[in-house]
Amino acid sequence: MSIDPSIYYAAIPAVILVGLTKGGMGEALALMGVPILAMAVPPVQAAAILLPILVVMDVVSLWIWRDHNDRTLLKMLLPGALVGVAIGWATSAYVPRDALRLIIGLITVLFAIRYFYNSYRARHGYVIQPKPHRVVPAAFFGTLAGYGSFVAHSGGAPFQVYGLPLKLPPRDYTGAAVRFFAIINFIKLGPYFALGQLDTTNLTISATLVPLAIATTALGGFAIKRMKPEVFYPFMYAMAFIAGLKLCYDGAVALL
Repeated sequence: MSIDPSIYYAAIPAVILVGLTKGGMGEALALMGVPILAMAVPPVQAAAILLPILVVMDVVSLWIWRDHNDRTLLKMLLPGALVGVAIGWATSAYVPRDALRLIIGLITVLFAIRYFYNSYRARHGYVIQPKPHRVVPAAFFGTLAGYGSFVAHSGGAPFQVYGLPLKLPPRDYTGAAVRFFAIINFIKLGPYFALGQLDTTNLTISATLVPLAIATTALGGFAIKRMKPEVFYPFMYAMAFIAGLKLCYDGAVALL
């Protein structure tokens, strides 16, 4: 087994960005992880290298956010997410991932634009009420989150589209998001192993990056825990907007 040291020129920045995200900073930075690492290795291998690292980051995040959660949000989204992972596994060789990125990206961009438009209206007297839980949207966005997470590590945007309008306390929202993706990433290990992506070379690269993963995840959690709601929500919607643009760009470039 021989590992090209130049891989780490891409792997280290990728892990830093993903680690900050897994600490609670939203999904936009995490979307850069696979593309950056894919500059050094094939995209499928990049996703496989990052998956065990994501699981380690999830463990750190679960400890950081152990006292904060919203069980209702998890109950609403997890069933659909599990279906989405199963569909992603069954169709991994057939479904155009780039089209999926473009669709998720467009939905997320429009969602973020709507928030900032409503925020503008709110400054002129319009009252924005929190959305209630709704079974059908939860099933749809939960499935999209699970499917996107499996095929492209891009499940955060659908989660945000459903979860952010609920206007939960920021720490409870983040705790629920951490638990949601910890469960999804753990479940993904089996299918990725069955598809032959978790080989010795990839796991060795992942293992050498674990200390950096732990440190950056802790740093992300430290920052988010100190954000006030009036800062947290605009920040998270901005991250969702950036994530959507990134998904649109990746999908459009690949398709065209």
